[in-house]
Amino acid sequence: MTLRFGTDGVRGAANTELTPELAMALGRAAAQTLGQGPWLVGRDTRASGPLLQASFAAGLASEGADAVDLAVVPTPGVAHLCAADQVPGAMISASHNPFADNGIKLFQTGGLKLDDPRQAEVEAALEAIEAEGIPGSPHRPGGPLVGSLRSAPDAWERYAVHLEDGVLEGRRLAGLRVVVDCAHGAASAVAPRVLARLGATVTVLHADPDGTNINDRCGSGHPETVQAAVVARGADVGLAFDGDADRVVMVDAAGELVDGDQILALLALDLRDQGLLHGGAVVVTVMTNLGFRQAMAAHGIEVVDTPVGDRHVLAALEERHLALGGEQSGHIILRDRTTTGDGLLTGISVLDAMVRTERPLADLAGVMTRLPQVLVNVPVERSPDLLERIAPDVSRAEIALAGRGRVLVRPSGTEPLVRVMVEAPTEDEARRVAEELAAALAP
Repeated sequence: MTLRFGTDGVRGAANTELTPELAMALGRAAAQTLGQGPWLVGRDTRASGPLLQASFAAGLASEGADAVDLAVVPTPGVAHLCAADQVPGAMISASHNPFADNGIKLFQTGGLKLDDPRQAEVEAALEAIEAEGIPGSPHRPGGPLVGSLRSAPDAWERYAVHLEDGVLEGRRLAGLRVVVDCAHGAASAVAPRVLARLGATVTVLHADPDGTNINDRCGSGHPETVQAAVVARGADVGLAFDGDADRVVMVDAAGELVDGDQILALLALDLRDQGLLHGGAVVVTVMTNLGFRQAMAAHGIEVVDTPVGDRHVLAALEERHLALGGEQSGHIILRDRTTTGDGLLTGISVLDAMVRTERPLADLAGVMTRLPQVLVNVPVERSPDLLERIAPDVSRAEIALAGRGRVLVRPSGTEPLVRVMVEAPTEDEARRVAEELAAALAP
């Protein structure tokens, strides 16, 4: 098997690494291990999406599972429909990656991402299927037992209704001027319509996907465009999604960026004030800014740490029966309303807090002060002892920043990179330490 599961499913260059053959084999493995479905299968706007979706669906059908084509829909839309219909599903997307990449994210019945044991089962089944080779198997179903393929043209509307009716409980967003950047991705059709139907005045950016422009200098990875547009248009707030709309970053009226940590902080206090922060705790990942931890401590809210990846956040939420968790990148899980990161749901929840409290985003986000944080991505060859070799450098940096900042060095789960993150009292100090560690990692 050329690709393995990373932080969020299988991901790689479409048609060269993530091939139709691999997608079909993964469809077979998914049906064998996660059930016959019917399976709900959505995609984002990448040119390779229909190819890989068809291949994955063919794999499902070859094992006797029915596949339902949801067409272009956000990842959280697939998760919501899986939960509503109590069936498994898959999303064909590489999230924030460039258009030439693609990926396959799996949801077990009920819209939950796979935990480690279930993921290992799928991988083992996939390896067994690949070992069979191309010839047919006498164990596959035939005749009337072969799975069917059908479409579900109402998928995005069902998701939209869930957001409109289930989030605001009769309240409206009238009076808010919102700029929304759809990253030419899966949010392009649904996000502007939902926000407008909720009463907001909406300016739409980057909602004309052509198969190759997804995430191209736009969306949550490039918020500078929406920052400028908010200021130029005198808007109250901006939202920028990634390609599959499972994450969002926001912009206040002055054009200042509000990242996932700040969104998580303001939602934690808002849920607490409404009596909805179950367990008095929030789940975060190791990448979460030290300023968030300090803010939560000041308000008596416990912080629960997990590895990077929203499936780890969800696992901790489930284990502790908590209501809120997320990542700095803008993957926010409101567990009472969803099973995965949902950029549009998160954005609407923040807009609702602004309307209910009559406070601007900058005021709400001011609950935490971010420590300067520098992240350097270092391209590396895979090496099992890489982190061990630079452990002395990391230790020296940690000693130098003890009590004043943090150091985190970890391999990316989605790309051939090592991510070096440093927090320090000043930007200059954080950057100096991060660059020194990056240099130690370089070949």
